[in-house]
Amino acid sequence: MMSPMPVRLGFVAMSAAALLASPGAAFAQGAAGSVKLAPHVAVYDLSLTSSRGKRSLEGVRGRIVYDFSGSACEGYALNFRQVTELDSGEGKVALSDLRTATWEEGDGKSFRFKSQNYMDEKQVGNVDGRADRARSSSVAVKLVKPEDKKFDAGKVVFPTEHMRLLIEAAQAGKTLLEVAVYDGSESGEKIYQSLSVIGRRIEPEKKPSDDAAADKDSLGGLARWPVTISYFDKSKQAEDQPSEQTPIYAISFEMYENGISRALRLDYGDFVIDGKMTSLDVKKAKACK
Repeated sequence: MMSPMPVRLGFVAMSAAALLASPGAAFAQGAAGSVKLAPHVAVYDLSLTSSRGKRSLEGVRGRIVYDFSGSACEGYALNFRQVTELDSGEGKVALSDLRTATWEEGDGKSFRFKSQNYMDEKQVGNVDGRADRARSSSVAVKLVKPEDKKFDAGKVVFPTEHMRLLIEAAQAGKTLLEVAVYDGSESGEKIYQSLSVIGRRIEPEKKPSDDAAADKDSLGGLARWPVTISYFDKSKQAEDQPSEQTPIYAISFEMYENGISRALRLDYGDFVIDGKMTSLDVKKAKACK
């Protein structure tokens, strides 16, 4: 039986040392920036693209529901669920069910998270906690589940701030960004070093033709960028030669300048999963009072 694998969409971004002087500067820029993230509900159907290696698969079928809401003044909420059937052959099919709920303060100072992970309808993970940023920009994490624990995550950014920083970088013509990210995933103790590569801008008139984003008027005047994000285990990354570490996984997608993403690709090395957007409901953003 395959063990559950951490699967997150990568609707997160990187700020690079070349772009921003420090993580602290990145937080300030993101809070004061002009990026407006669109509240929306997106559904992605998952399928196997390729498979190789020791953990190869014969088939994958699944769905992601991504429900994002809020604003810079009231904070951002995300409800995320991914259900995936993993067929390793000879009748062995594993059912993975990941459920996550988070809330992030608009200025990136506080982050709350809860997640449950099920494998074949048996719970194999349960995380509950919060993370708060001090004046020094270092983040203190307090876990309630799987057990009471406190630790210092260092200078990291949270998921929504990542997304805003990536959009700002893309709009500024930047192509390479890197930052440490904390999202409360797995046991709540994992910190990722993230590397993002931003491709050439796709103009609004070049509309996609094969998914739910194609006929949305709310996306009609927006540019988008192809993005690939690689995730590394920060605790294992050699400080002197970070580029030589193999990523845990990589995520590719096309990112609109309002934070909506299409054409997902999740690459775990041994297999690759595509996510096609089959439904998109863009909500009206609430004005800050």
